[in-house]
Amino acid sequence: MNNRCDSLRRRLHAAATDGINNLALAGGALNCVSRRVVRWRELWELEVRMEISVILCTYNRCQSLAKSLESLAATQMPESVSWEVLVVDNNSRDQTRAVVEDCSRRYPERFRYLFEPKQGKSHALNAGIQATKGEILAFVDDDVTVESTWLQNLTAPLRNGECAGVGGRILPEQNFSPPHWLPVQDRYALAPLALFDLGTEGGPLTEPPFGTNMAFQRKAFEKYGGFRTDLGPQPGNEIRSEDSEYGHRLLAAGEQLRYEPSAIVYHSVPPDRIQKPYHLAWRFDKGRSEIRQFGIPSETR
Repeated sequence: MNNRCDSLRRRLHAAATDGINNLALAGGALNCVSRRVVRWRELWELEVRMEISVILCTYNRCQSLAKSLESLAATQMPESVSWEVLVVDNNSRDQTRAVVEDCSRRYPERFRYLFEPKQGKSHALNAGIQATKGEILAFVDDDVTVESTWLQNLTAPLRNGECAGVGGRILPEQNFSPPHWLPVQDRYALAPLALFDLGTEGGPLTEPPFGTNMAFQRKAFEKYGGFRTDLGPQPGNEIRSEDSEYGHRLLAAGEQLRYEPSAIVYHSVPPDRIQKPYHLAWRFDKGRSEIRQFGIPSETR
């Protein structure tokens, strides 16, 4: 009888031990799965909660684009702020894609590439807006370099909820010297060079910012729409003002814009842009774009 009881106890102990071990193994597996699920959820939430998307549209400027991307890669942002850069290739025929893919390999999860075959900058801008998730959308061009604090300073007023849009300073690259015939004292004399400098004091902005250094709340695009596709440069047509029209649209609706002088980019000034024919052509196309925006002035005869 005692032998039979001892045998039964041994079998029950073995079964209990096996059960505990199996439960421990199962628990470990469940913990591993649980950790993976939590990590996947964190990554998904990070993507969903993307705070800032930088949109850079480009067309056949792979060399200057590489410089722009390198400057963006050096951006300093708080670790708590999620941000990305989307490069929209507007049907380039050069090495644009290779440049972006190389940058993406060196800075994974920071840079993305999007091909937009429909020609025209406004089409590329609108495609970028649709392809990003940022609550704040910042815009920069492929012929500028940015200061490391550019994005932080440009988007801070938007992250604080102070306004609907922000414009920063656009300065020329070092060693730029304006031609003697250009009246630099005039407010918009340097506009054909895409330079925008209202001084070193920040405050309310009562005119549209320039497209290579501006940012808006995403909800502004949801409320007022995207960039007008009958404006904006495209091959064979240099009518611009897709950026200024959007700024005018927000101001007309009563939205608040802000000028942030500490958000600085440096714009290249190729030799052909300091020639009189370029400035005359730019002014002519600017007039055409304003007629598209506002119509022919009533006093015109």
